[in-house]
Amino acid sequence: MNATGTPAVAWELLDGGVKGIAKKYSQDRGRALTTADGRAVVLAVADGHGSRAHFRSDLGARWAVEAFTASAGIYAQEVVRRGQDAANWPRLLAEARSLPQQVVHAWRRRVLMHEANSPAHGGNGGAAPGGKAGATTGSAARPGARSAPEADLAVYGSTLIGAVITERLLVCWQLGDGDIVLVDPDGTTRMPFYTGPDMGDETESLCEPEAWRKARLHWQPLTGGPPPGVLISTDGLSKSFADHEGFLAFATGVRSRAASHGVAAVQAQLPDWLGHAAKYSGDDATLAGAIPAAGPGAAPAHPHTDTH
Repeated sequence: MNATGTPAVAWELLDGGVKGIAKKYSQDRGRALTTADGRAVVLAVADGHGSRAHFRSDLGARWAVEAFTASAGIYAQEVVRRGQDAANWPRLLAEARSLPQQVVHAWRRRVLMHEANSPAHGGNGGAAPGGKAGATTGSAARPGARSAPEADLAVYGSTLIGAVITERLLVCWQLGDGDIVLVDPDGTTRMPFYTGPDMGDETESLCEPEAWRKARLHWQPLTGGPPPGVLISTDGLSKSFADHEGFLAFATGVRSRAASHGVAAVQAQLPDWLGHAAKYSGDDATLAGAIPAAGPGAAPAHPHTDTH
């Protein structure tokens, strides 16, 4: 029960990923988990860039998911604790805006720790071909000595998408490509960050300087009915469809099949679905999702949406 005496929303989770058909191993990572005694969900997916210049991006994606779920888990507990009172929403919104910087700093610390023990370029410094300039390790140079080589953060480059869901608030963040689809109980779909077809391979990345400034935020109070189902995925999934409408139909189908057959049945089929996607797109495909286990006859939510 929540603070108002009504039953709290429960969620059932989806989580799966497959490697691209021609790839040696996957550069994607994903995770779906509940926290705050089941009253909040944290979702995250990350897509390592995978090219020659980003040859440790599988590690970058793994640490991106770890950094996000750690920070977002703390934030989710705060949302559950304070989010019932709308008077607390401005403060929670400010904390949501600051979360990407926390995540990026945690990710960089993990990358630099790895670099200190196992330099990507054998301790010789310099970026790999096509790489981007990274931050310094912070080591102090001795007088007369050569300055410490820069850590090449580009070799760990990754995108990151995450979400925190409670019965009163939905908060999403995105840095780089990939997709977030919100699916209402009636099958209506919305993509808060969608701006049109992806026209190239360039994407924003955690390895860029002050990457948190490029993170997008979707803040959505939920003022009635169950929250939407939330599906987040790396771009290998949406690229497998012939058009945008096909991808949205897939998202609607996931929710409708969960309603008719149960989320466990959808989870069991997810590897096959993602496998077909990876075959057509050639890319890794990873999905994390949360479907609210609303009671029969629940009305769809009518939220006020504020996308920043």
